[in-house]
Amino acid sequence: MLMVVAAIPLIACGSAPPSETSTRESTPMSVPTHVVAVPATPPPMAKQVPKTLTAHGHERQDPWFWLRDDERDAPDVLAYLESENAYTAKALEPMQALKGRLVEEMKGRINKDDSSVPVLKDSYWYYTRFAGDAEHPIYCRRKGTMEAPEEVILDVNELAKGHDYYKVGAVSIAHGEQLLAFAEDTLSRRIYTIRFKDLKTGKILDDTLEGATGSIAWASDDKTLFWVVREPKTMRSRWVKRHTLGTKGTDDPIIHDEVDDSYYVSVSRTKSKKYVTIGLWSTLTSEVLAVDAFAPTGEFKPIVPRKDGHEYDVSHHGDYFYIRSNEGATNFRVVRAPIGNTADRGAWQEVLAHREDVLLDSIEVFDKHLVVSERKDALRQLRVIRWSDKAEHYLTFDEPIYVARFGANPSFNTQSLRLSYSSPVTPDTVFSYDMETRAFAKLKQDKVLGGFTASDYVAERRWAPTRDGKRVALSIVRRRDTPVDGTAPLYQYGYGSYGHTIDPYFSATRLSLLDRGFIIATAHIRGSEALGRPWYDDGKMMAKKNTFTDFVDATRFLVKEGYGHPKRVAAAGGSAGGLLMGAVVNMAPELYTAIHASVPFVDVVSTMLDATIPLTTNEYDEWGNPEASADAYHYMLSYSPYDNVVATDYPHMYVDTGLHDSQVQYWEPAKWVAKLRSVKTDSNLLLLDVDMSTGHSGKAGRFERFDKTAQAYAFLIYVLGADNGK
Repeated sequence: MLMVVAAIPLIACGSAPPSETSTRESTPMSVPTHVVAVPATPPPMAKQVPKTLTAHGHERQDPWFWLRDDERDAPDVLAYLESENAYTAKALEPMQALKGRLVEEMKGRINKDDSSVPVLKDSYWYYTRFAGDAEHPIYCRRKGTMEAPEEVILDVNELAKGHDYYKVGAVSIAHGEQLLAFAEDTLSRRIYTIRFKDLKTGKILDDTLEGATGSIAWASDDKTLFWVVREPKTMRSRWVKRHTLGTKGTDDPIIHDEVDDSYYVSVSRTKSKKYVTIGLWSTLTSEVLAVDAFAPTGEFKPIVPRKDGHEYDVSHHGDYFYIRSNEGATNFRVVRAPIGNTADRGAWQEVLAHREDVLLDSIEVFDKHLVVSERKDALRQLRVIRWSDKAEHYLTFDEPIYVARFGANPSFNTQSLRLSYSSPVTPDTVFSYDMETRAFAKLKQDKVLGGFTASDYVAERRWAPTRDGKRVALSIVRRRDTPVDGTAPLYQYGYGSYGHTIDPYFSATRLSLLDRGFIIATAHIRGSEALGRPWYDDGKMMAKKNTFTDFVDATRFLVKEGYGHPKRVAAAGGSAGGLLMGAVVNMAPELYTAIHASVPFVDVVSTMLDATIPLTTNEYDEWGNPEASADAYHYMLSYSPYDNVVATDYPHMYVDTGLHDSQVQYWEPAKWVAKLRSVKTDSNLLLLDVDMSTGHSGKAGRFERFDKTAQAYAFLIYVLGADNGK
């Protein structure tokens, strides 16, 4: 049984939209009432158990601390989570028909029999393909030419049989091309098992390596694999081990033990195949160790020994390592250093100088060219430089916002650059670009079924002013016939942490919102690197609140400019973007009608005070160390969503998480929802949806993923009254 408790505006069914030329200054249309129903049965109210937490002489009360269960088997915790799921299922009943339509729409846009563009590596063309209704990819290759017989090297659908969750991470071919190593996760906690396959016989070998991160790299002897092992409790990547085929993984020697608990660890092999490298990085410092891939029992030596604040990565070609470094260069520069003398700054030769207004993001080294991925004015650009005469040019594209990035480029001796391109209105497209003739060759564009026509949509870039005089770039997309007159539902997305930038990419699932009249805006707020490294620095640590105020200021700008009705605004973010959602609903709850917070990092203070929780020690330079610094503690406390819940009206909220989440532990959103329930003064929907079988990234299959996306979209469409009956 449901009862009606809330009302929000809705565009009247059948009303004709104003023409596209409507001015943003036009008066918004009046909007009739839409009612939102909630279950007549009261929501679960988690018990409160007194718990006092003390730091720096300050006490906090956390009566929902009991919801933390590291083993995930406490009966009272599981019972409470199941009660939340039951309530959520009841509340979502009015949306299930809509959700079903959304799932079918999303599936209906997918080309079921699809394959990637083949890539030539050594003597084989490699590609992945999907078949029919299968959820998982099939890894394939053909020798010498695409006309040769197909070899299936790994069918993930077969491996996934009998598992509630199954995902293959890294897939790596050995030097001789007859051995395969792959990483599998059967719990959704990003704890992988490394397995091996003999491609001559098709048999899976007995060797298994447990407790891995999934990062792997072959040496050149076809019997040695380097892999990374997690700490069991904190799940921090810590040890690099060397495995010899035919031996027990438990006997593998430790090659590197990263004792500094603020560092992550990975392994890889250079494009030249000459070196195996160990990557070591924290938020602000990195180091790369290398060993000759043809002498894998040798000693790994640093390319440049670590120094606090020095971030760098390396590429190898010929007699040099090419080093992208931030030493004396906030936005990075590129130097080359002769092998054997890479640590001597006096031997460095500058290849690309630092620029104040351009972030040097990454590079691809070729025999005759250097290609640079840069960020300027919140757009990623590709710049080609010829080694012989330093002649250079940029790849140009016609759309105002887009993302162009490196594709697979395994060969040095080519003048053809493989790149991937998309925009909010252009599906993913793979090009081959001739760096001499400057000619593009389209190799593939993703097919979007279901009647999609790119010209029906329009994308644009706007800039929102902030309260402290900055400008936030906005990537905006809508249907061409959706008016910008203050009547449309607005969906605003953001992230804003770790320097991660959300590029203006194409999303076929997003069409389900656009076709229901939504205008979608991504806010490139501080904490990302959209405007270079200073943009990131100004959105972390003791400047973290800039991330949240940027998002709020962007919302106000969008509404003022007519991109959304003030009572039809939805906001969404996941993980650290879920922190963003928690912060903005505490700061300005009146701006938002609906919120989707996915796997949200909302109990910031308690998590960052506990070094046993995964990710905590790695991220002191991102958020601060509240145990070591009273200033960091109090600043963090001033914005932590869980600690700042107050008795006020909150928007309709849909919060999802996974019981086995290794990145943001499930109890953070569970505690947050419990606290919100106990104090909020409205009767709006507040739903906690816990997937009891998955973790941070949800389901692994290409179709089953749509279920959660469709549910979140159905919630927002329903609450904002945007269901047009499609």
